[in-house]
Amino acid sequence: MPALEEVVIVGASLAGWRAAEALRQLGFAGRVVLIGDEERAPYDRPPLSKDLLAGKSEVARTALAREGQLAELDLDLKLGRAAAALDAEKREVVLEGGERVGFDGLVIATGCSPRTLPLKTPAAGVHTLRSLDDCLAIRGELEAGPRVAVVGAGFIGAEVAATCRSRGLAVTLIDPLPVPFGPVLGDDVGTALQGEHEERGVQWRLGVGVTGFEGEARVEALRLDDGTRIEADLVVVGIGVRPETAWLEGSGIALDDGVRCDAACRTSLPGVVAAGDVARWPNPLFGDTPMRIEHWTNAAEQARHAVATLLAGEGEAQPFAPVPFFWSDQYELKIQAAGYLRGFDEARVVHGSLADRKFVKLYGRGGQLVAAVAFGEPRRLIGYRRKLRTPMRFEAALAEAAESA
Repeated sequence: MPALEEVVIVGASLAGWRAAEALRQLGFAGRVVLIGDEERAPYDRPPLSKDLLAGKSEVARTALAREGQLAELDLDLKLGRAAAALDAEKREVVLEGGERVGFDGLVIATGCSPRTLPLKTPAAGVHTLRSLDDCLAIRGELEAGPRVAVVGAGFIGAEVAATCRSRGLAVTLIDPLPVPFGPVLGDDVGTALQGEHEERGVQWRLGVGVTGFEGEARVEALRLDDGTRIEADLVVVGIGVRPETAWLEGSGIALDDGVRCDAACRTSLPGVVAAGDVARWPNPLFGDTPMRIEHWTNAAEQARHAVATLLAGEGEAQPFAPVPFFWSDQYELKIQAAGYLRGFDEARVVHGSLADRKFVKLYGRGGQLVAAVAFGEPRRLIGYRRKLRTPMRFEAALAEAAESA
């Protein structure tokens, strides 16, 4: 494959932005086109469910580019222009409206879009939270002091509930699971987190689903599948996301719950890599387990790695083998996790106490240490993240933890 002269990045959120930075930092001097479906310049998303939603921060502080950096990177920005298709044969990205953008190299960083309930919704008052505009719309409605219902008790839903409750609003959190986060963190950790919210006044409705909304011009209530009714003036739906890959269908690129990549982030098409929430790749650090990680740290790290792979061309590319890491701030509680929290078969709290909501819990699979979760223990969690970079037996991790207790 000849040397790259034009690189196109589709997706102008964190992974796309970090890819643009990496191209310049790694010496690429050619044309870089950054395509994004939002008209806004790249911005950071974690504040959307926390400080920005709470009114403690402003839009300007979410910008990913420091002052003057957009000019320094010399990007051809095509914002407010969603990708509609990929013409692999002609090596062109087709934008909505028909414009075609040619490339030698392509970085796919289109992220995910929020799932919605398959129900008829009122004209106003029902929201998802993914974009800055979503956040500002919800924040504007919070000023009226509404009764808030949050559908979905994942991390986004729990953060929104915490933010709304911190503003003194009545909040009900609804989830079909009998224990929040149970399959991911274990029932004991889920119960501890539920308790933190309950002590702050959040009402929980677990083990139930939403069957309908009441209200025409604006939402008035939700109907649940156990026959009950939850009054609400504002509903935020946080039931997960789906990879943004519809524009790639028919292109010949391999898709599998995201864009399927090899260990180095290369897709099935030459000169095309993927990074961030949309990328699914085998992580060799965890036995080549296929992963698609929807967290900030992975988006930033994987974008740089994918660009390095792209610039290597047909040369040797290194596998992307990170220890996944994420955090969630709810009230004054800092929750952090490192590793891969899927399919663990043993787990134990090794530091602190669930009752105090200050602890570290380790997770094992097949006798190996695979993850650690911490509430209010950031230093210990950093240490376990380092340990996870090399294979470690679960029993050995327990023994070390006992020695350091």
